[in-house]
Amino acid sequence: MGLASSPVQIDHPARSRERAAAYAARTGEMAQITFTQNLTRHVECPALEVAGGTVREALERYFELHPRVRGYVLDEQGALRKHVVVFVDGQQLKDRAGLSEPVSERTSLYVMQALSGG
Repeated sequence: MGLASSPVQIDHPARSRERAAAYAARTGEMAQITFTQNLTRHVECPALEVAGGTVREALERYFELHPRVRGYVLDEQGALRKHVVVFVDGQQLKDRAGLSEPVSERTSLYVMQALSGG
C-alpha cells in the first residue's frame, strides 16, 4: 500500500492580494493606514482604509494605489526600512521582514519614521 500524495499548492502573491481584496469587499473588512506628517512632507501618502489579512497585504494594497510610498517604507528586500516603525493597534510591529501580523476591519496601522541621533 503506497501513500497517496496530494500536490502542494503554492499561492502566487498577486492571487493572495486579489483574494484578500475580494474578501474585504465582501465582508467590509478594511484596515486604516495612517502616515505621520514627516513622511507626508516627502511623498503624498493620505490616510486610507485598505483590504488585507496581514500588515504586508494591507501595505501592498496601499502601494498599489500610491506606488511612490513603497520606497520610503520598504527596502529592496521588502522589509521595513531601518528608520521606519509600524504600530498595529498601538503595538509596535514585531515582524519587520515578513510583516505577517494579522489585521482586521478594526485594525489601525500607523506608519512613522523613527527618530534617531542626539
